Amino acid sequence: MTDTARARKLADRIQVVVAETLQRRIKDPRLGYVTITDARVTGDLREATVFYTVYGDETERQASAAALESAKGVLRSEVGRQTGVRFTPTLTFVADALPDNAKNIDDLLDRARQSDAAVRTVAAGASYAGEADPYRVPGSERDDADEDE
Repeated sequence: MTDTARARKLADRIQVVVAETLQRRIKDPRLGYVTITDARVTGDLREATVFYTVYGDETERQASAAALESAKGVLRSEVGRQTGVRFTPTLTFVADALPDNAKNIDDLLDRARQSDAAVRTVAAGASYAGEADPYRVPGSERDDADEDE
């Protein structure tokens, strides 16, 4: 039976260890501004997926991905040393889609704001299609004329 609480604790610890090791020990010039956003460990504690983001353009992302792949052994040994588990999980680095999703949501919100502004400008000079109050009011002249006929 898997212990999800233990897997979560190990994932949190792996996230911290990888981030600190990248900051202090890895001196690869290809490594850009990398942020470790999340880590997840399988239930059997054998595999860990580390999510990261890179500040910069596509070439910096590719260079940082290559640097992380080349430093995978050093990072795994450091994780094993600092966590003290019997089997050190294998590390897999995955670029986090969070910045892309956030940019997509910002673009959608901007489009919605522009469409709201367009509707607002059209509605500013608009007038009613019929009367201002389209509902029947008891005792109005209109009702009296209908009753006479």
